Order: sequence, then C-alpha cells, then structure tokens
Amino acid sequence: MDLRTLRYFIAVLEAGSLSRAAGSLYVAQPALTAQIKKLEAELGTQLFDRSHAGVTPTPAGMQLYEDARRLLSDAEAVRERIQRLPQGPEGSVTVAAPFLLASLLLGPVLARLKRSHPRIRVFVLDDLSLVVRKAMLDRRADVGILVDTPQLDSLRCTPLAREAIFICGHDADGTVAPLLRPAARGRAAGGHPEIDFAQAARLPLVLQSRRFSIRQNVEEAASALGVALNVVHEHDSARVIRSLYQCGAGFTFTPACSLADSPHQDRQGWIVARVVRPLLPRAYTLATAADRVLDAPTQVVIDALVQETTRLVRAGSWQAELLV
Repeated sequence: MDLRTLRYFIAVLEAGSLSRAAGSLYVAQPALTAQIKKLEAELGTQLFDRSHAGVTPTPAGMQLYEDARRLLSDAEAVRERIQRLPQGPEGSVTVAAPFLLASLLLGPVLARLKRSHPRIRVFVLDDLSLVVRKAMLDRRADVGILVDTPQLDSLRCTPLAREAIFICGHDADGTVAPLLRPAARGRAAGGHPEIDFAQAARLPLVLQSRRFSIRQNVEEAASALGVALNVVHEHDSARVIRSLYQCGAGFTFTPACSLADSPHQDRQGWIVARVVRPLLPRAYTLATAADRVLDAPTQVVIDALVQETTRLVRAGSWQAELLV
C-alpha cells in the first residue's frame, strides 16, 4: 500500500464510479481496477460493493477513506515542512580584504558561494591593509585578510599565503633588462626574472607614501642596505600610481597578487621582475574575532577563501606559497 494507491482509492470513492475516477485521474480504467483489487487483497477485505450503477464503499471502505485522507494530509504537511527548511546555512558575512588581493581573490570566491550557498550574503570591504586591520579590530567585519600580521590579542589569526614583491614598469631605453637574472625555480617565482633590490631602488620609482605597507617594507630594506630610493612620483592613490607606471613614468613595487591585473606584461620592454637580495615577502593571515564562536555562514566563507586561494596558487594564477 502506497500513497498513490490511496489517492486512487479516494478518487474512486468520491466519484462513485471506476470509469469516472479513471477519467479524472487520467488513468486507464483496467489499470485503476487492478489497483483497487490489489489494495483489497493487501488489506484482506472488500472495500466496495459493485453494481451496474457504480461502486459504494463498504464499512471497511469508509474506515479506510477516513484514515487515508488523514494519512495524505499528514504526508503533504511533511512535504511542506521539509520544503520550508533553509537549504544550507543562511546569513550575512562581511569580509575585509586589501584591495590589491581583493581583485584577484574575491570575485572567484563570491561566484563560488553564489553557486554553492545562495542563502549566504557576502559584503566586501576592500581597502588599504591598515584599514582592513582596523575594520577587524572595530568589529566591522566578520572575516579579515590581514597583511604581515601573524597575531593580534583580540583576533584569531591563521596563516593563509605568502608572496613576493615584484618591480614593474616600462624599460623604454633598454637599460633595465641587463640588470635582470634568469627566473628562479618554484611556483612562487612564476617564471619571472629577478633583480637585486639595490638595483631596483635606483630606478625612477613611483610609490605611495610611507603609511602604506609596501612602501614601509621597501623603506626598511633600503635602510638595511644603506641604499637611497629614487622616488620621482609619490601619491597615496593606488590608481594614480598604477596610471603613472603603466604610462612609462617610472617603476613601482607591487605584490604578486596584482600581476594578473597588469595589461602590459607582454608589451615590448615591459619589465616584471621578482625583487631579491633581499626578498620582500608579504604574508596574508585569515582573521576572526578571538572571542566569537564562528557561525555556519562565516565558516562557509572562510572555507571558500581557503579553497579559492589553494586553487589560484596551484593553478599558477597567483605566484604565492600556501601557508594553510
């Protein structure tokens, strides 16, 4: 006995005729008759009295009619309750990320989450690394990707990836190319040639001000080597810096995550070289509030960030070293 057979039985009883019930159910009458006979055999009792005028229910048939209607009603209620349940985690999650990394990582992450967890809404704060850190400390974001921040007392920090700093720009007169050495091995090098920091520092540079983390790293390396930076343009705006070095006004230091954004890498005379002696590593850490138990949506977003980072690095789309 199944729900479909019970529906057939109810239709026959309410129609008072096998032929009329067969028409309303769009079922052949012989097939419907066979279903009713099978039901009577399973229950071991006659459910209808048959005559040339149609069918009338026996006492057993009337009892089954009442029970069957209740069973079908309960089954429909179960279906509706299951359909109303949330399909996976539901909620809002705010992610704070440095804008250079956000352009590489966040698009694929948001697309992945839209497919796998459409009930999770993700809001992104992309800004300077110091603003990202402040957003986490001020509880304005649920998850943060911090730069060169292994630990903070109020945050739970997990290493994510480490990348190198590159020098980029247009070598218009061909004087920079002879300073380059062949590419080092390894995924993090990405097949790009290398240049000593001291030589890169003497190039005409377009840099952001000292409050930016990349500039701070460059200044520390220059101070350690006793080298002066040849800064020809200094602006806070990353877009202005990008425009300057792409139009050939000078060279800039940039992290590996931003290389995919450069439209000129295949242009004649365009230089992209990993800075060495010393290397200028840039590490990323996933951060959440230390005193907060992660809810399901936040954990899903964290997992997506880790999975997409892993995919980008292993595919060679991000020249970095995984730390997870």
